Amino acid sequence: MENIVIIGNGIAGVSAARHIRKLSDKRIIIISGETDYFFSRTALMYVYMGHMKFEHIQPYENWFWEKNRIELVRGYVTQVSPEEKQLTIDGSRAINYDKLIIATGSKPNKFGWPGQDLHGVQGLYSKQDLDLLEVNAPNKEVCKRAVIVGGGLIGIELAEMLRSRDIPVTFLVREDSFWNGVLPNGESQMINEHILEHHIDLRLGTNLKEIVADENGRVKSVIIAETGEELSCDMVGLTAGVTPNIDFLKDSGIELGRGVKVNRFLETNVEDIYAIGDCAEQHESIGNRRPIEAVWYTGRMMGETVAQTICGNKIEYKPGHWFNSAKFLDIEYQTYGWVFSERGKKEYEEHFHWRHPEEKLCITVAFNTDNKQFLGINTFGIRMRHEIFNRWLTEERDVDYVMEHLADANFDPEFYKNYESEIVSKFNSDFGKSIKAKKKSIKRIFQFS
Repeated sequence: MENIVIIGNGIAGVSAARHIRKLSDKRIIIISGETDYFFSRTALMYVYMGHMKFEHIQPYENWFWEKNRIELVRGYVTQVSPEEKQLTIDGSRAINYDKLIIATGSKPNKFGWPGQDLHGVQGLYSKQDLDLLEVNAPNKEVCKRAVIVGGGLIGIELAEMLRSRDIPVTFLVREDSFWNGVLPNGESQMINEHILEHHIDLRLGTNLKEIVADENGRVKSVIIAETGEELSCDMVGLTAGVTPNIDFLKDSGIELGRGVKVNRFLETNVEDIYAIGDCAEQHESIGNRRPIEAVWYTGRMMGETVAQTICGNKIEYKPGHWFNSAKFLDIEYQTYGWVFSERGKKEYEEHFHWRHPEEKLCITVAFNTDNKQFLGINTFGIRMRHEIFNRWLTEERDVDYVMEHLADANFDPEFYKNYESEIVSKFNSDFGKSIKAKKKSIKRIFQFS
């Protein structure tokens, strides 16, 4: 029986295991040092906030693994020996494989700040980080102030978590506007306002110089690079992005860049070894996508793809049109296609931006200046249908068509106010058009004939 070993029990590794089991009777072993069972990493914040217990974020019951003949091994892989087709776990135990899938995910970035390894300094990525947060910031009496360094999605999640326990938070963001390397200016500015309204001390254009220890080797303050100001704090959250978790592969002969180098079939340079998820790096980017994508759904897709290949149906990884979703405190964010920030904007890319005059609602639509082809949309506070935008992007619709049929894409709950008429009116005003917004059509949405 062929022996398939998967390193990592995140969404990528578990998706691969599930689909290999659906397609075959191969022996499957998943190795993880983090937890006994797979859990939803994106839901960790809700455990700390009291909305769920940890067992609630485990998608499968504990009996699922034995029933599906997926063996679970707890431990950290410390060495991979491709010539012997063998792994070493925790420096001692050995496991042999016929095919190996590396799905070890990411780890928080550290940039060599003095004091970055002190007690009270942590990231927010793993189950261990969640447990540590209960030690470092259980309440506002133990943690009188927290400082968060890095203005991405994990940073704002951590800020929301800490504020849910009334812990004062200072948020250091090196950019001059929140996440403006990703978001266009209007959206970034709206999120700045929203963070401040949630009583978070947002410091834009601010870098960390040093984390200062007390006499017990625990964090007591941080020093701001630009001003030399010292801020007292009991906990520091390092959330300046993530990097592939691949240190254990350095002497393996597997080709590495920032991540594990793979081709379109998710194969490494070593036969019978594959890499998927956050730790995989494409030799060449797929379209506008980054070579490394630390995104939940791409990990799932890679797992499903590599399972087909391992089970004799070799297929290329094709992630399709870019999409993603997140929350900025209580504002829901969705993106479909490509809407670049001003820093990354293409020369042919033009933006239309609409923002509600009072509420935290906005959209930005990107289109090609030359031929008016719709390129993408960002929405904040307005839910949109993934399938509709996927279809319009595939059909290469022009921006006028998208604005005219925008109601078809709206997926807000019943009785929510709709804003298509206001959005289209501003589009007409901005671009000298006379488009009339059509009413939502179930026939068009589901393409009934």
